[in-house]
Amino acid sequence: MRTWSDALVMANRTLETEHLSPTGLEVTMGNSNFRNSNALQARRWVRPTRTIVVVAAILGCSDSVSPDQSGTFFGSSTTMATGSARAYVTLDRSGAPTELGLALTEGALVGLPTGATEYAITLPSQASSTAFKHAVINWMPMGHPPAMVYTVPHFDFHFYSITDADRSGIVLGDSQLDAKMARVPAPEFIPVGYAAGMAAVKMGLHWNDPEAPERKGEPFTKTFIYGSYDGAIIFGEPMVAKAYLETKPAAQPTPLKLPAQYSAHGYQPTSYTVAYDQTTKEYRVALTSLVLR
Repeated sequence: MRTWSDALVMANRTLETEHLSPTGLEVTMGNSNFRNSNALQARRWVRPTRTIVVVAAILGCSDSVSPDQSGTFFGSSTTMATGSARAYVTLDRSGAPTELGLALTEGALVGLPTGATEYAITLPSQASSTAFKHAVINWMPMGHPPAMVYTVPHFDFHFYSITDADRSGIVLGDSQLDAKMARVPAPEFIPVGYAAGMAAVKMGLHWNDPEAPERKGEPFTKTFIYGSYDGAIIFGEPMVAKAYLETKPAAQPTPLKLPAQYSAHGYQPTSYTVAYDQTTKEYRVALTSLVLR
Protein backbone atom coordinates (compact mmCIF):
# COMPACT_ATOMS: atom_id res chain seq x y z
CA MET A 1 0.00 0.00 0.00
CA ARG A 2 1.34 3.49 -0.88
CA THR A 3 2.37 5.79 1.99
CA TRP A 4 1.80 9.57 2.21
CA SER A 5 5.48 10.03 1.34
CA ASP A 6 5.07 8.00 -1.85
CA ALA A 7 1.91 9.87 -2.71
CA LEU A 8 3.55 13.29 -2.25
CA VAL A 9 6.39 12.35 -4.60
CA MET A 10 3.87 11.29 -7.24
CA ALA A 11 1.83 14.43 -6.69
CA ASN A 12 4.85 16.70 -7.16
CA ARG A 13 5.75 14.90 -10.36
CA THR A 14 2.18 15.37 -11.57
CA LEU A 15 2.27 19.07 -10.82
CA GLU A 16 5.65 19.48 -12.52
CA THR A 17 4.19 18.12 -15.74
CA GLU A 18 1.51 20.83 -15.50
CA HIS A 19 4.29 23.52 -15.64
CA LEU A 20 3.52 25.27 -12.35
CA SER A 21 6.25 27.82 -11.71
CA PRO A 22 8.62 26.94 -8.88
CA THR A 23 8.81 30.61 -7.79
CA GLY A 24 5.27 31.86 -8.22
CA LEU A 25 2.27 32.13 -10.52
CA GLU A 26 3.21 34.24 -13.55
CA VAL A 27 0.59 36.62 -14.94
CA THR A 28 0.85 37.94 -18.51
CA MET A 29 -0.45 41.39 -19.46
CA GLY A 30 0.12 42.74 -22.91
CA ASN A 31 3.66 41.95 -24.02
CA SER A 32 5.22 41.86 -20.54
CA ASN A 33 5.27 39.34 -17.69
CA PHE A 34 5.19 40.53 -14.14
CA ARG A 35 4.69 39.11 -10.71
CA ASN A 36 1.54 40.30 -9.13
CA SER A 37 1.39 40.17 -5.33
CA ASN A 38 -2.09 38.74 -5.57
CA ALA A 39 -0.80 36.15 -7.97
CA LEU A 40 1.93 35.21 -5.53
CA GLN A 41 -0.65 34.89 -2.79
CA ALA A 42 -2.77 32.73 -5.08
CA ARG A 43 0.22 30.55 -5.79
CA ARG A 44 0.73 29.95 -2.08
CA TRP A 45 -2.82 28.57 -1.85
CA VAL A 46 -3.31 26.98 -5.23
CA ARG A 47 -0.35 24.62 -5.32
CA PRO A 48 -0.90 23.00 -1.87
CA THR A 49 -4.58 22.54 -2.72
CA ARG A 50 -3.71 20.86 -6.01
CA THR A 51 -1.18 18.69 -4.17
CA ILE A 52 -3.75 17.55 -1.62
CA VAL A 53 -6.24 16.73 -4.38
CA VAL A 54 -3.69 14.65 -6.26
CA VAL A 55 -2.48 12.90 -3.08
CA ALA A 56 -6.05 12.05 -2.10
CA ALA A 57 -6.71 10.65 -5.55
CA ILE A 58 -3.56 8.50 -5.41
CA LEU A 59 -4.30 7.16 -1.95
CA GLY A 60 -7.92 6.57 -2.88
CA CYS A 61 -6.84 4.45 -5.82
CA SER A 62 -4.35 2.50 -3.70
CA ASP A 63 -7.11 1.54 -1.24
CA SER A 64 -9.19 0.12 -4.05
CA VAL A 65 -6.40 -2.21 -5.13
CA SER A 66 -5.33 -3.59 -1.73
CA PRO A 67 -4.12 -7.16 -2.24
CA ASP A 68 -6.54 -9.99 -1.53
CA GLN A 69 -4.89 -12.12 1.19
CA SER A 70 -7.64 -14.70 1.46
CA GLY A 71 -6.94 -18.42 1.11
CA THR A 72 -6.27 -21.65 2.98
CA PHE A 73 -2.63 -22.35 3.87
CA PHE A 74 -1.14 -25.64 5.05
CA GLY A 75 1.77 -26.60 7.26
CA SER A 76 4.06 -29.56 6.71
CA SER A 77 2.63 -33.08 6.81
CA THR A 78 3.26 -35.51 9.67
CA THR A 79 3.03 -39.26 9.07
CA MET A 80 0.11 -40.77 10.97
CA ALA A 81 -0.72 -44.50 10.76
CA THR A 82 -0.89 -45.27 7.03
CA GLY A 83 -1.73 -41.67 6.16
CA SER A 84 -0.77 -38.20 7.32
CA ALA A 85 -1.98 -35.13 9.17
CA ARG A 86 -1.28 -31.44 8.67
CA ALA A 87 -2.45 -28.14 10.09
CA TYR A 88 -4.10 -25.41 8.08
CA VAL A 89 -5.39 -21.88 8.51
CA THR A 90 -7.97 -19.99 6.48
CA LEU A 91 -7.57 -16.21 6.08
CA ASP A 92 -10.12 -13.64 4.94
CA ARG A 93 -9.44 -10.92 2.37
CA SER A 94 -7.71 -8.68 4.92
CA GLY A 95 -5.45 -11.52 6.09
CA ALA A 96 -7.27 -12.16 9.37
CA PRO A 97 -7.60 -15.86 10.30
CA THR A 98 -11.12 -17.26 10.42
CA GLU A 99 -10.37 -20.98 10.93
CA LEU A 100 -7.47 -23.01 12.31
CA GLY A 101 -7.65 -26.75 11.88
CA LEU A 102 -6.10 -30.16 11.47
CA ALA A 103 -6.65 -32.20 8.31
CA LEU A 104 -6.22 -35.99 8.36
CA THR A 105 -6.10 -38.20 5.29
CA GLU A 106 -8.29 -41.31 5.28
CA GLY A 107 -5.20 -43.44 5.89
CA ALA A 108 -4.55 -41.63 9.18
CA LEU A 109 -7.38 -43.66 10.71
CA VAL A 110 -6.16 -46.99 9.29
CA GLY A 111 -3.52 -49.09 11.05
CA LEU A 112 -3.21 -46.91 14.15
CA PRO A 113 -0.91 -48.11 16.97
CA THR A 114 -2.32 -50.27 19.75
CA GLY A 115 -0.85 -47.97 22.39
CA ALA A 116 -1.33 -44.28 23.14
CA THR A 117 0.59 -42.16 20.63
CA GLU A 118 1.12 -38.45 20.03
CA TYR A 119 1.69 -36.68 16.73
CA ALA A 120 3.18 -33.18 16.93
CA ILE A 121 1.95 -30.87 14.18
CA THR A 122 3.60 -27.66 12.93
CA LEU A 123 1.29 -24.75 12.20
CA PRO A 124 1.68 -22.82 8.92
CA SER A 125 3.41 -19.44 9.22
CA GLN A 126 0.18 -17.72 8.16
CA ALA A 127 -1.34 -18.78 11.51
CA SER A 128 1.02 -16.52 13.48
CA SER A 129 -1.72 -14.05 14.45
CA THR A 130 -3.77 -16.76 16.16
CA ALA A 131 -3.26 -17.45 19.85
CA PHE A 132 -1.73 -20.85 19.07
CA LYS A 133 1.87 -21.97 18.51
CA HIS A 134 1.58 -25.68 17.69
CA ALA A 135 -0.81 -28.61 17.74
CA VAL A 136 -0.69 -32.22 18.89
CA ILE A 137 -2.97 -35.12 17.99
CA ASN A 138 -3.11 -37.69 20.79
CA TRP A 139 -4.42 -41.12 19.80
CA MET A 140 -6.06 -42.88 22.77
CA PRO A 141 -6.95 -46.44 21.70
CA MET A 142 -8.25 -47.36 25.17
CA GLY A 143 -9.61 -43.93 26.00
CA HIS A 144 -9.13 -42.51 29.49
CA PRO A 145 -11.17 -41.79 32.63
CA PRO A 146 -13.87 -41.20 33.58
CA ALA A 147 -14.96 -44.77 32.95
CA MET A 148 -17.98 -45.36 30.73
CA VAL A 149 -17.65 -41.81 29.38
CA TYR A 150 -14.34 -41.41 27.53
CA THR A 151 -13.09 -45.00 27.72
CA VAL A 152 -13.56 -45.51 23.99
CA PRO A 153 -10.97 -45.14 21.19
CA HIS A 154 -10.68 -41.44 20.48
CA PHE A 155 -8.45 -38.54 19.45
CA ASP A 156 -7.45 -35.50 21.49
CA PHE A 157 -6.86 -32.61 19.09
CA HIS A 158 -4.79 -30.19 21.20
CA PHE A 159 -4.15 -26.63 20.01
CA TYR A 160 -1.46 -25.16 22.28
CA SER A 161 -0.70 -21.51 23.01
CA ILE A 162 2.73 -22.51 24.35
CA THR A 163 5.71 -23.86 22.42
CA ASP A 164 6.40 -27.55 21.95
CA ALA A 165 9.50 -27.19 24.14
CA ASP A 166 7.45 -25.67 26.98
CA ARG A 167 4.86 -28.42 26.64
CA SER A 168 7.55 -31.09 26.91
CA GLY A 169 8.51 -29.62 30.30
CA ILE A 170 5.11 -30.41 31.79
CA VAL A 171 5.80 -33.46 33.95
CA LEU A 172 4.67 -34.95 37.25
CA GLY A 173 6.70 -36.24 40.20
CA ASP A 174 8.61 -33.03 40.90
CA SER A 175 7.23 -30.94 43.76
CA GLN A 176 7.75 -27.62 41.99
CA LEU A 177 6.21 -28.86 38.74
CA ASP A 178 3.36 -30.52 40.63
CA ALA A 179 2.61 -27.13 42.17
CA LYS A 180 2.45 -25.59 38.70
CA MET A 181 0.01 -28.28 37.59
CA ALA A 182 -2.17 -27.61 40.64
CA ARG A 183 -2.11 -23.83 40.21
CA VAL A 184 -5.42 -23.04 38.54
CA PRO A 185 -6.31 -19.91 36.55
CA ALA A 186 -8.45 -17.15 38.03
CA PRO A 187 -12.20 -17.78 37.56
CA GLU A 188 -12.54 -15.23 34.74
CA PHE A 189 -10.21 -17.35 32.57
CA ILE A 190 -12.42 -20.46 32.89
CA PRO A 191 -15.75 -20.75 31.04
CA VAL A 192 -18.66 -20.72 33.45
CA GLY A 193 -19.58 -24.24 34.52
CA TYR A 194 -16.33 -25.94 33.49
CA ALA A 195 -14.71 -28.13 36.15
CA ALA A 196 -11.16 -29.36 36.70
CA GLY A 197 -10.48 -32.97 35.73
CA MET A 198 -7.40 -35.11 35.17
CA ALA A 199 -3.81 -33.88 35.00
CA ALA A 200 -1.60 -35.31 32.27
CA VAL A 201 2.11 -35.04 31.44
CA LYS A 202 3.00 -33.00 28.34
CA MET A 203 -0.56 -31.64 28.43
CA GLY A 204 -1.70 -30.01 31.65
CA LEU A 205 -4.80 -29.92 33.84
CA HIS A 206 -7.93 -30.71 31.83
CA TRP A 207 -11.18 -28.75 32.28
CA ASN A 208 -14.44 -30.33 31.10
CA ASP A 209 -18.08 -29.36 30.81
CA PRO A 210 -20.25 -31.35 33.28
CA GLU A 211 -23.26 -30.47 31.12
CA ALA A 212 -21.84 -32.11 27.98
CA PRO A 213 -24.17 -34.79 26.52
CA GLU A 214 -21.77 -37.67 27.23
CA ARG A 215 -21.76 -36.60 30.90
CA LYS A 216 -25.52 -37.05 30.91
CA GLY A 217 -25.50 -40.63 29.71
CA GLU A 218 -25.41 -40.13 25.94
CA PRO A 219 -22.80 -41.89 23.78
CA PHE A 220 -19.59 -39.91 23.42
CA THR A 221 -19.12 -38.40 19.96
CA LYS A 222 -17.28 -35.10 20.42
CA THR A 223 -16.71 -32.53 23.13
CA PHE A 224 -14.49 -29.54 23.89
CA ILE A 225 -11.89 -29.43 26.66
CA TYR A 226 -9.75 -26.56 27.96
CA GLY A 227 -6.35 -27.09 29.56
CA SER A 228 -4.28 -25.13 32.08
CA TYR A 229 -0.81 -25.11 33.57
CA ASP A 230 0.86 -22.80 36.07
CA GLY A 231 -2.24 -20.62 36.40
CA ALA A 232 -2.87 -20.04 32.68
CA ILE A 233 -5.03 -21.63 29.99
CA ILE A 234 -2.61 -23.22 27.53
CA PHE A 235 -4.78 -25.23 25.14
CA GLY A 236 -8.17 -25.75 23.56
CA GLU A 237 -9.06 -29.33 22.65
CA PRO A 238 -11.77 -30.84 20.49
CA MET A 239 -11.92 -34.47 21.68
CA VAL A 240 -13.49 -36.81 19.13
CA ALA A 241 -14.43 -40.49 19.15
CA LYS A 242 -12.84 -42.46 16.30
CA ALA A 243 -16.19 -44.10 15.56
CA TYR A 244 -17.78 -40.67 15.14
CA LEU A 245 -15.07 -39.50 12.73
CA GLU A 246 -15.61 -42.64 10.66
CA THR A 247 -19.23 -41.61 10.04
CA LYS A 248 -17.76 -38.78 7.91
CA PRO A 249 -19.95 -36.07 9.45
CA ALA A 250 -20.94 -32.88 7.63
CA ALA A 251 -19.50 -29.61 8.91
CA GLN A 252 -21.70 -28.21 11.64
CA PRO A 253 -20.21 -25.49 13.88
CA THR A 254 -20.65 -26.12 17.60
CA PRO A 255 -20.62 -22.93 19.72
CA LEU A 256 -18.09 -22.87 22.53
CA LYS A 257 -18.58 -21.83 26.11
CA LEU A 258 -16.11 -18.97 26.42
CA PRO A 259 -14.15 -17.38 29.28
CA ALA A 260 -14.49 -13.72 30.19
CA GLN A 261 -10.73 -13.21 29.73
CA TYR A 262 -7.95 -14.98 27.83
CA SER A 263 -4.47 -16.03 28.90
CA ALA A 264 -3.03 -15.78 25.36
CA HIS A 265 -3.44 -12.83 23.01
CA GLY A 266 -4.44 -13.47 19.40
CA TYR A 267 -7.31 -14.81 17.36
CA GLN A 268 -9.34 -17.25 19.48
CA PRO A 269 -12.20 -19.59 18.48
CA THR A 270 -15.87 -19.10 19.28
CA SER A 271 -16.91 -22.46 17.81
CA TYR A 272 -15.43 -25.71 16.49
CA THR A 273 -16.26 -28.21 13.76
CA VAL A 274 -15.65 -31.91 13.15
CA ALA A 275 -16.23 -32.88 9.53
CA TYR A 276 -15.25 -34.90 6.49
CA ASP A 277 -14.31 -32.99 3.35
CA GLN A 278 -15.69 -34.90 0.36
CA THR A 279 -13.54 -32.90 -2.07
CA THR A 280 -10.14 -33.43 -0.45
CA LYS A 281 -11.04 -36.79 1.16
CA GLU A 282 -9.83 -35.51 4.52
CA TYR A 283 -11.19 -35.48 8.04
CA ARG A 284 -11.05 -31.93 9.40
CA VAL A 285 -11.20 -30.85 13.03
CA ALA A 286 -11.09 -27.08 13.36
CA LEU A 287 -11.34 -24.08 15.64
CA THR A 288 -13.73 -21.76 13.82
CA SER A 289 -15.21 -18.24 13.81
CA LEU A 290 -11.96 -16.83 15.16
CA VAL A 291 -12.03 -13.39 16.78
CA LEU A 292 -9.22 -11.22 18.12
CA ARG A 293 -8.91 -11.34 21.92
